[in-house]
Amino acid sequence: MLENENFSEITTAGKRLHMQGDCENCFGLCCVALPYAASTDFANDKDAGQPCTNLQTDFRCGVHTQLRQIGFRGCTVYDCFGAGQKVSQITYGGTDWRKAPETAKQMFEVFPLMRQLHELLWYLTEALTLPSTDEIHGELSTLVAETERLTNLDPDSLITLDVAAHRAAVNVLLLRASELVREAALREYVIPKGRRKAYGRGADLIGAKLKGADLRASNLRGAYLIAADLRGADLRKADLIGADLRDTDLRGADLSDSLFLTQFQVNAAKGDKHTKLPAYLTPPAHFSSE
Repeated sequence: MLENENFSEITTAGKRLHMQGDCENCFGLCCVALPYAASTDFANDKDAGQPCTNLQTDFRCGVHTQLRQIGFRGCTVYDCFGAGQKVSQITYGGTDWRKAPETAKQMFEVFPLMRQLHELLWYLTEALTLPSTDEIHGELSTLVAETERLTNLDPDSLITLDVAAHRAAVNVLLLRASELVREAALREYVIPKGRRKAYGRGADLIGAKLKGADLRASNLRGAYLIAADLRGADLRKADLIGADLRDTDLRGADLSDSLFLTQFQVNAAKGDKHTKLPAYLTPPAHFSSE
């Protein structure tokens, strides 16, 4: 069983490990709590609260090694940021929904809320490691502590929590962190602002032809980069928080120093052995075959 550790005392590497999915300690929550519809990502429909037909009695996936081949690509790009094991082993004390069916409905409602909180912890933890954010370290640390406190609430309190309001407060500080880092990067790279195209949050770049583009220190927050061609592009210090990278071609692209990049974004993209990622992310298996 996982221990309820003091998040503020864990090293950065330990915090990131704390926010990575651990299926061994989870009750298959993503395979039950979340709905999906037949599409290019899923082979069939499934309602929220309905166990996936591939979920086994030990909470393992029976087709884990074949997911992409049989039409469940969506499963391979999902990341709970460690919310699954937190809900399973701490919020519900290791008692699963099969043994205590009366907890199932509430547990499935708590899980996506916990995932949001853990995602915020991921971003806040990264912001604390970024150069040029020293002036807001105190505020960032305060929000890390508050977010971790919220993750330790009992199930009833989590259900009534206004996660959207907390996310909005966190986003204000994350945006400030991004601005500080990107402004410093523009000076470091000696790139006049006038030479850089401004995209802005939520930019529609679906299918955009950006091969070899210099996107250093760009604001691509929430950008729709679905199926965009970013082969060989330079995305160092680019803010990618919330960017949709489904089928984005990142072959040969440099994301080694990108801001707020997550594993599930990378998993959804296309890449190869020349794609440069931050050291704390893992190249997906399909990168080696594309």
